[in-house]
Amino acid sequence: MSSGPLRVVAAMSGGVDSAVAAARAVEAGHDVTGVHLALSRNPASYRSGARGCCTIEDSNDARRAADVIGIPFYVWDMSAEFHDAVVVDFMDEYAAGRTPNPCLRCNESIKFAAVLDRALALGFDAVATGHYAELRPAPGAGGAQSRDQGLVELHRAADAAKDQSYVLGVLDQDQLRHSLFPLAGSEKPAVREEAARRGLLVADKPDSHDICFVADGDNAGWLAEKLGDRAPNHGGDIVDDATGEVLGRHDGTYAFTIGQRRGLKIGRPAPDGRPRFVLDIEPVAGTVRVGPRAGLRIDGLTGIRPRWCTAPLPAGEPFACTVQLRAHGTEHRAVVTPAADPHGDGPALDVELLDPAEGIAPGQAVVVYDGTRVVGSATISATRRSEQPA
Repeated sequence: MSSGPLRVVAAMSGGVDSAVAAARAVEAGHDVTGVHLALSRNPASYRSGARGCCTIEDSNDARRAADVIGIPFYVWDMSAEFHDAVVVDFMDEYAAGRTPNPCLRCNESIKFAAVLDRALALGFDAVATGHYAELRPAPGAGGAQSRDQGLVELHRAADAAKDQSYVLGVLDQDQLRHSLFPLAGSEKPAVREEAARRGLLVADKPDSHDICFVADGDNAGWLAEKLGDRAPNHGGDIVDDATGEVLGRHDGTYAFTIGQRRGLKIGRPAPDGRPRFVLDIEPVAGTVRVGPRAGLRIDGLTGIRPRWCTAPLPAGEPFACTVQLRAHGTEHRAVVTPAADPHGDGPALDVELLDPAEGIAPGQAVVVYDGTRVVGSATISATRRSEQPA
């Protein structure tokens, strides 16, 4: 992609970050067009009150920001693609006893796939977003990085508190080459101050944290309504993982996640008086297993469907690195070895955690880092429980 002026689609969510990113893209000399994504044909069913990223309110905020910046503005209807790739995937994953990250899936399938495909087809060169992450040219030929010659690297943002490289770890080289992240070196307070100086009314708008398509924030209630009595998740036992004793009943495994402590409704405390946590979910049997916090500790996992931000790691060769297992989680020292999926025909990652983790569920993403550089990601399919004491 040329380093000169580009024709750029600025994805404008209606928040402060994407508005400032669009303004900076204009200042950098690019020919910028603002685009807001309509992700629901019934926006009133999505989160409102400046909490979501795809409501009518957000669309109006994005339009006003584009007017202030002085760029053309359009709304692109991505509701069908969003429903199929994100909402249905969210329901299917929970129905299968896994814990998905819908924002990561949205980045992969919508913002940097469907949007980029449409932008390129219309003659644009790149998509700019308000994500906090940095793109760098990969080192040239020679040395340990020679296999990355000519690639673009994705790195953590300067603002560690706002770093979003984890949810961008699903992007491949072609997508990264056509992406711009104008906020890479910025911290959030400075972005808000800049928005105010530019006269953008979204300067003080709260950040969005919740799942946009769950209007009231009640994920379990939303899933119960959407899935109903969809087998095999309608009712089952809550059992003690150590003894097998049935402690209670539940109305659906989709209401539980690994590591959950509250809302178990099992009536009485454990014999030692300590709280119980969800340790395992068996959707086919409808069984939710609970036990002490020590049972949440894992020291290894398997990741399937790897996606590489740079050149793929060589198969069978251990790679010393760090991994992140949640969007706002800590880094864990690890050794990652590309291998075959033990339950299928595709590639997989075997991850040995040198720093054990807690409460990690199948369906989450493992993102692999080499320093600040994002190497790639995979979907967690299985975990290995640590035998170390809590």
